[in-house]
Amino acid sequence: MKYSSLILALLFTTLSCGGRKTSTTTVAAKNHVPEFNADSAFSYVKKQTDFGPRVPNTDAQLECAVWLMKKLEGFGANTYLQGFESVTFDKTKIRCYNIIGSYNPDCATRIILCSHWDSRPWADNDPDPANWTKPVDAANDGASGVAVILEIARQLQKKAPEIGVDCIFFDAEDWGPGDNYQGEHLETYWGLGTQFWARKPHVEGYRARYAILLDMVGGKGAQFAREQYSITFGKHVVDKVWNAAASLGYSSLFKQTEGYYITDDHYFINTIARIPAIDIVPCLPECKSSSFGPTWHTTQDNISNIDKNVLEAVGKTLLSVIYNEKQ
Repeated sequence: MKYSSLILALLFTTLSCGGRKTSTTTVAAKNHVPEFNADSAFSYVKKQTDFGPRVPNTDAQLECAVWLMKKLEGFGANTYLQGFESVTFDKTKIRCYNIIGSYNPDCATRIILCSHWDSRPWADNDPDPANWTKPVDAANDGASGVAVILEIARQLQKKAPEIGVDCIFFDAEDWGPGDNYQGEHLETYWGLGTQFWARKPHVEGYRARYAILLDMVGGKGAQFAREQYSITFGKHVVDKVWNAAASLGYSSLFKQTEGYYITDDHYFINTIARIPAIDIVPCLPECKSSSFGPTWHTTQDNISNIDKNVLEAVGKTLLSVIYNEKQ
């Protein structure tokens, strides 16, 4: 794959610099929760999809990586870029980038907001077999979580909470085998970027109070059940987030029902990094094509199926959690 030399130079210059200090923030008034701008978040979804599918080993991946780094830097974060190589289940060698933005970096009490930012290489759940080899725009399955975190980062720059917050965008989450794969299905085929970070975090000896993963948090008709691994490893965090959503009037989206066990990025944060991590992820058992919703791993996972109201509900809930967290 031919990469733009300018893009590569920008990436590796950033990588060689390690953490980069930018503007400082002022401490927010006690319990003051800033507003979440859904239009802003939606624009961040669109910008990512405008690059095209962010599949590893493509120019779209590199271009989007540069943009994400610059956005975090522009929002006052200390930024880190983890570049690494990995091998997928189908023996493809891929170049990957985890992108991290840290706020209040000297604060020992920290939480993680994370999402994957890559696109699935194939729309293998599409109802039309002709689309099974096409990459996915990944407006919801990837870009929506990143967009919500970027809008939160914009607010963190304006008013710092009491705690430290690390915004992490994991690469290579979605290059796993589909249902038609004839070989062994291993959990470790998914979340390659998360596994790398969990074993080698961006700061030596890194610890966090907990992590919240956002996956597919902008789709029309979304509902979020209490995912089972999240309950197993971090029930107190699930309670915190779901109670915050209820207090804001979002009980129709954040359901009190229990969902399934889902192998997602949070699984590796729990089992490798040993940090309690939960997953905000759709659970729609009545959907015939997928419990994650009808656009999951299809060519319909595009900007036309993103709902600003869902982005807003998730974003406001997380801002409430962050700004009410104490050291």
